[in-house]
Amino acid sequence: MRAAILTRFGEPLELAELDVPSPGPGEVLVRVLTSAVNPLDTKIRLRQAAHAKTEPPAVLGIDMAGVVEAVGPGVNGFRPGDEVFGMTGGVGGIPGSLAEFAAVDGRLLAPKPQSLSMIEAAALPLAFITAWEALVDRAEVSTGQRVLVHGGAGGVGSVAIQLALSRGAEVYATGGPASQQIIAKTGAVAIDYTLVSPTEYVDTHTGGAGFDVVFDNVGGATLDHSFGSVKRYTGHVVSALGWGTHSLAPLSFRGATYSGVFTLLPLLTGEHREHHGAVLRAAAALADAGALSPRVDPRTFGLETVNEAYDAVENRTNAGKVVVTVGRDHG
Repeated sequence: MRAAILTRFGEPLELAELDVPSPGPGEVLVRVLTSAVNPLDTKIRLRQAAHAKTEPPAVLGIDMAGVVEAVGPGVNGFRPGDEVFGMTGGVGGIPGSLAEFAAVDGRLLAPKPQSLSMIEAAALPLAFITAWEALVDRAEVSTGQRVLVHGGAGGVGSVAIQLALSRGAEVYATGGPASQQIIAKTGAVAIDYTLVSPTEYVDTHTGGAGFDVVFDNVGGATLDHSFGSVKRYTGHVVSALGWGTHSLAPLSFRGATYSGVFTLLPLLTGEHREHHGAVLRAAAALADAGALSPRVDPRTFGLETVNEAYDAVENRTNAGKVVVTVGRDHG
């Protein structure tokens, strides 16, 4: 099979021929049709993501969609011909989705949404699982709450808006000038952080009370601002990028709470993987109900042009999630 290999950090991926893997106990052999490129994938290539625990040579690619080719011993719920999607590898020494076949843990997979193409399905797993763990598992977003999403035009932010709306929340999202139309089209009240301060948008949209939930996808100073933007006593801040050093005083003085999300943990540890499969089943249900639609870059990339796809994400010249076509019949 063909695969794109990271042979050295900082270098372009190289095409190579590898043996097709055989599915072991609990594994599903998937004929990979599409593989998304996340910002994390590009950071791995540049050796800027030590937490991903990837060393060359390695097949990259975290998110995928494809068709079940075979199942290993002990696999229930999947059979050859099933269309599936998942966040299945590319970190922790697990071969990723930039290969024509992948043997993956069946617990990480879910049936592909019927309403989405293979390209659209591959764009969802990492982003949606991150949003779900933040808004559902940690913050327990519910009807009538005011939710603020930082980075609302990004891959995680855009699906977070849709997820919060599906749970009955009032959703607000920050972004720069170029993101305002995208955020509004996704269904949130758009806030241009270059024009208004956190104090101003908290006053405008919550009467100074603060948001019930603040979901940070930016980190750094944005997380610091989040601690002061959340509702007193009952407010909850959750971050996917809480990796720096931050003062908890603003949060403590509001009597509010904080949670962190580390979406890679089940892949890296082998624990809690069945939860990822369950979350993706929820994603499929939302998509098929018309409540979830990923924003996908319209350009076409294949294994031969995989480095152009990575460059587009790295240089932020993409207009939505970049997806690489790995196999045929990727409609």
